[in-house]
Amino acid sequence: MAGKLYLCATPIGNLDDMTFRVLETLKEVDIIAAEDTRNSIKLLNHFDIHTPMTSYHEYNKYDKADYLIGLMKEGKNIALITDAGTPAISDPGEVLVRMCHENGVVVTSLPGPAACITALTLSGLSTRRFCFEAFLPGSEDKKARKEILEELKQESRTIIVYEAPHHLRAVLKDLYEALGNRKITICRELTKKFEDIMPTTLEEAIAHYNDNDPRGEYVLVIEGKSLEEKKKEQQQSWESMSVEEHMAYYEDQGISHKDAMKKVAADRGLGKREIYSMLLENKE
Repeated sequence: MAGKLYLCATPIGNLDDMTFRVLETLKEVDIIAAEDTRNSIKLLNHFDIHTPMTSYHEYNKYDKADYLIGLMKEGKNIALITDAGTPAISDPGEVLVRMCHENGVVVTSLPGPAACITALTLSGLSTRRFCFEAFLPGSEDKKARKEILEELKQESRTIIVYEAPHHLRAVLKDLYEALGNRKITICRELTKKFEDIMPTTLEEAIAHYNDNDPRGEYVLVIEGKSLEEKKKEQQQSWESMSVEEHMAYYEDQGISHKDAMKKVAADRGLGKREIYSMLLENKE
């Protein structure tokens, strides 16, 4: 009988957040695959867990996945843990999960701490719709960083970003230049003794960290662009076109003249007759 992969969420700062189910699973599986065994041994020792460990990280994620899948096909049960939080979120574990599915190995998840969700619920910003960007590309990859920031300009969902302290000032500046002065909640050292939640704006955050050194691990929760603002900007872009250009935009897509007129009227907040009169007047 084939074994199974258990995705085991571990505390992001407070060891009391470890679940009973994860503890029992880590004790009962045959092997624990850990992102950094030197870090994870402290966790296992704290809970008196003596299950053998093996490393599974960014630099061996493909070859080691093949090896682990082979063990599971032989009947071994394996638990996957990351340095902190839920495996496979901004983590090489996503590769192992995908390869397990491709090889018919059963995967199950034992839910628990996740920094992105913890920060979102603390932010005071909209939680109904959100997107997770993890770490933005570093400053050494300026093209990729710029492309993602361009995409985020029009994002209406709440945005969640991870950042290390030595990059915080740069990322706040880049976010401000790309998104404008949005609301942001800066979450630092989540679940730890010196946890700090700071609802502010990007402009105020930049000023704050010009005077204070960033310390600890950060999760940034940024408000999305309002749908009203997006609608207003779209209407302004239509109004910058002539009615004829606007009509051509739709007709070039194969839309009939009649239906194009309806769309142009809706885009500009006008009646169909008004559009007809404008076209007729310009033609004359």
